[in-house]
Amino acid sequence: MSLPSFSLLPSLLLCLFALFSTTKFVFLILFLKHFLFPDGEQLILVNNCNESVWPGVLGGAGHSTPKDGGFHLGSGEEVVIDVPDKWSGRIWGRQGCSFDGNGKGSCETGDCSGLLRCQGVGGAPPATMVEMTLGSSTSPLHFYDVSLVDGFNLPVSMAPVGGGIGCGVASCEVDLNICCPSALEVKSGGKIVGCKSACLAMQSAKYCCTGDYANPKTCKPTLFAHLFKAVCPKAYSYAFDDSSSLNKCRASRYVITFCPPK
Repeated sequence: MSLPSFSLLPSLLLCLFALFSTTKFVFLILFLKHFLFPDGEQLILVNNCNESVWPGVLGGAGHSTPKDGGFHLGSGEEVVIDVPDKWSGRIWGRQGCSFDGNGKGSCETGDCSGLLRCQGVGGAPPATMVEMTLGSSTSPLHFYDVSLVDGFNLPVSMAPVGGGIGCGVASCEVDLNICCPSALEVKSGGKIVGCKSACLAMQSAKYCCTGDYANPKTCKPTLFAHLFKAVCPKAYSYAFDDSSSLNKCRASRYVITFCPPK
């Protein structure tokens, strides 16, 4: 059912005032304000995988970490995360996790120091990362991407809800583990659960775009980066892959899907 047009809101509010007591009416107005004119942005996390995923959330320097940094998301489930204006951070999916009643345990991929709630701890690579730097209500231009710079563990996408022309979808929709070169494979129980980036595997400035290679003129994509880009053209394959990987949009809501439909 669609929302009533804004031209009808005055009449609707008068009707509601007649039906409810003053206290209840004020509460209802506050609820409608939050629903129709929400402060900040919303991230809708959807688990389309056939198994559970444990999303990890990490706010950038000086930014809050929603949901205490991590939680369980069963197959087919979704959760809405409200983030404030100008929020910056990253989200990733953890797989093969097991935690005790105190929220301590481990994950096969994306582990954050063995904690269910990462609480400021980043995910161990390899892990497919969703990164974003959001604007504000007065300057609502949001930047976001999916990055394979820290390697790959599961397919993921970030898509705006509305936003107008020019809003792109950041994604790596294919299971890179299937075609991961043997030198980059990460296995658990004989199964490939992750694929390292060249930086993670080689641990050198040339592959990590650091030191003398910390600029796009000297740091070029490796053979492995070309492979990642061919399979996932909408994701960062190496540090300076901005032109075809960084998206921007004015939408206030975004859907982040683990194992998005192809």
